[in-house]
Amino acid sequence: MPLPFLTADHPSAAPSQASAEPLPYADRGRWRRPYRPGPWRVGGAAVLLLLSAYLLISAVVITLVGTLAGAGACLVGAVVLLGAALRVLRVGVWVSSHGVRQVHLLRTVTVAWPRVTAVRTAQQPVRWLGLPRTVQGQALVIERGHGTALRTLLSDRSADFLGKPEAFERAADVLEAWAEDYRDGRG
Repeated sequence: MPLPFLTADHPSAAPSQASAEPLPYADRGRWRRPYRPGPWRVGGAAVLLLLSAYLLISAVVITLVGTLAGAGACLVGAVVLLGAALRVLRVGVWVSSHGVRQVHLLRTVTVAWPRVTAVRTAQQPVRWLGLPRTVQGQALVIERGHGTALRTLLSDRSADFLGKPEAFERAADVLEAWAEDYRDGRG
């Protein structure tokens, strides 16, 4: 069954152009996100970039007025915000033929496909936009070989899928297809 979806690598992949192959990538060894970043994630990164630009302009003005220590502090703050904005855009689930990688703001967890026992969608309490508040929603869960589950990979209430249930279903189907192809070493 073809799984048509849109990615940054294939923006014109429409259902009429879908191949019979569920994983339409030429280089499967390269890490890629099987879905587009959502509007909440992009909006948050844009706000951080705006604050970074403000701090850079402040650093220039402070340098022209006088104190280099204040300008240095503004420059360091701008660089930190710039790095945070880029990391926010990178947060999410990435897949390749090597395994699945879950990127968080401050850490990254990678699990090789042979260590994955199940990838499934479950109804459970999930975080709303990554905040401490939880609501009932759908979550994609990966279970590892030694019985522990990774933190929730994707949820329909995350910054990538809030208000886009069809995009969540599409991303979950694609991740399940990757797991099916590579879990047993067939890929």
